[in-house]
Amino acid sequence: MGKAEAQDRGGRKWRNEEALLPAQESHRHILSMAALGRQVLDWHRLIPLSWAGIARHTPHFGEQKRATASLLRKLTTASSGGALKGSPHVQPRKCVQELECRTSLTQCLEKQRAPVDGGSLEREEVISSLLDMGFTDVHVQELLSIQPSPHPQQLLGITSKLILLGVNPEPVCVALKKSPQLLKLPIMHVEKRSSYLRKLGIGEGKLKRVLYCCPEIFTMHQRDIDRIVKVLREKCLFTVQQVTEILHRCPYVLREDPGELEYKFQYAYFRMGMKHSDVVRTDFLQYSITKIRQRHTFLERLGRYQTPDKKGQTQIPNPLVKDILRVSEAEFLSRTACSSAEEFEVFKKLLAREVEEESESHMSGDESTSEEEEEEDQDQEEEEL
Repeated sequence: MGKAEAQDRGGRKWRNEEALLPAQESHRHILSMAALGRQVLDWHRLIPLSWAGIARHTPHFGEQKRATASLLRKLTTASSGGALKGSPHVQPRKCVQELECRTSLTQCLEKQRAPVDGGSLEREEVISSLLDMGFTDVHVQELLSIQPSPHPQQLLGITSKLILLGVNPEPVCVALKKSPQLLKLPIMHVEKRSSYLRKLGIGEGKLKRVLYCCPEIFTMHQRDIDRIVKVLREKCLFTVQQVTEILHRCPYVLREDPGELEYKFQYAYFRMGMKHSDVVRTDFLQYSITKIRQRHTFLERLGRYQTPDKKGQTQIPNPLVKDILRVSEAEFLSRTACSSAEEFEVFKKLLAREVEEESESHMSGDESTSEEEEEEDQDQEEEEL
């Protein structure tokens, strides 16, 4: 019996120990939960988070209330069979950092969703339109960097008008960079000037070269253009077609003084014996009168150029105009004049002195003529008295 009782007691003791195991595990679990609770309370004292506190750190409190509540509910500690849900007023430091990160991200996304500023949107539309017209990215960047900066719609209006006139994007970009005043012109003014140029025969492809070389043709006063055209037609007696060709081939004549332009033609016609067609064909009017006179007179005094007679004949063959004016000075001296640079430099100084003396004598002659006219007027008045 003692043995059986011992066995029975041993069995009961074993069973009792087995029964105590879950209780001990549960007791340890409770202790662990209590320690976590104390730690959570410590966090709570260090970082007091309430809905009011979250509102102070979160500008969009109403929109993020749900996200914040979800984050607060994540104060849980997993156990073998359950979880400890934290109070909405308690949150560890890691969750606070996550909340701040999400707040910043939300604000960034809201900025991206915000409507684009009107000026920026307008600028983007202008850039897109310029690219559609054939301008490259470099051209667009150059146009937008023109100073003073034009209004985007004004820039788009002027460029589109020039493109419609048959001018390519490259000349348009060059012209606007050379003469930013074009961007200040009203669209109506550009249309009127374009219509006037068409009447002169400058349209489509011809306007491309004129605008490239002389963009001031759109900003000049109408009367200045009329004066140049009048000199070419009435003083120089060019035909309408020849005037159009001159303005196309030598648009720089638009910048010249009408009197000097007339004198340049007279020098070509009377001194060099050139015909109207030769003046147009050789682009003679684009060269300065100083250059023309220096090279022509130098050849004439060397005996290498002779003014044609009334029949247009000369005793020596004159060099072509392109060999006189289109070439560089070194090539002119070596091939056409067959002279040295030193000799030509001395000649230019002497010629400048001669021109100065002629101008002075001409001015004195004009003064004496005016004095004589005044004396004659006085004599007439005395006779009448």
